[in-house]
Amino acid sequence: MSFLGRLASAAPDRPTVLTIGVFDGVHRGHRHLLQKLAEKARPDCIPGVVTFTNHPITVLRPDYQLNYITPLEDKVRLLREQGMELVVALDFTPELAGMSARDFTGALVEHLRLSGLVVGPDFALGRGREGDAACLTKLGAEMGFWVETVPPMLLDGQSVRSRRVREAVRQGDVALAAGLLGRWFSLRGQVVSGDRRGRELGFPTANLAIPSQMLLPADGIYATWATVDGLRHPAATSIGVRPTFGPSRRLVEVYILDFNANIYGREVAVEFVSKLRDQATFSSAAALVEQINGDVANARVALASASGADSP
Repeated sequence: MSFLGRLASAAPDRPTVLTIGVFDGVHRGHRHLLQKLAEKARPDCIPGVVTFTNHPITVLRPDYQLNYITPLEDKVRLLREQGMELVVALDFTPELAGMSARDFTGALVEHLRLSGLVVGPDFALGRGREGDAACLTKLGAEMGFWVETVPPMLLDGQSVRSRRVREAVRQGDVALAAGLLGRWFSLRGQVVSGDRRGRELGFPTANLAIPSQMLLPADGIYATWATVDGLRHPAATSIGVRPTFGPSRRLVEVYILDFNANIYGREVAVEFVSKLRDQATFSSAAALVEQINGDVANARVALASASGADSP
């Protein structure tokens, strides 16, 4: 659907207060801005978000490899959980990248009844990022909407940004990522057949097919929660190439504790609570089994201390 067609299909019945952005991860910094937006919208306007199905950098720099923190479906759900009654997801295209700030905001006024725009301090939209806060304020005075800039949320003296979340996850620091997100970092994937190596060792694992564009934690063993059919279970999850048995493609393998159901073909969501250790090579299968027993025990301890919380 075209840009204007997507806006027209989402036409609200009341004026809106909106923000615009990728909102990958819907982290604590995003939630800080969304809370301010919801407050400004009450009681007469609809709080909403115009977001993108893809990151603009994938169009502006096609050679740039970006990994997403959150799938679109989860992002929309998280935005709605933050009180956003209107969520419009647009495809970021070269045509959209070339649109002027005036034309873009004009379309929002016409189709989404924009009456207020809430943005972060470094926000800009439109061709060449021409639509900064000063430009948008001038356009708003002409078109009938106001603009408010919200200061960033700081954690340890630094702004909470998606980039910081990605860096933490890539380094395996899922505890820091959880602090930035306000919830455990998670992955979702369908259980697919593997070589049954885990079953041979006495630890049958669920091998997850994770979309290639999604962010993965650093190689290692993690204490995790695994949700299957709406039920949450303690688990230990391995990410890596299983060097003990020779190089393989990078795998996400979930050993669900005290669980023996056949879940091939089902979707499993995995929440990462803490990293237990780095990936390692073992001299024998017996040595690996001994280590896995220790990993399982350590995962139980880590998850017990986490108390099964939905957020850190």
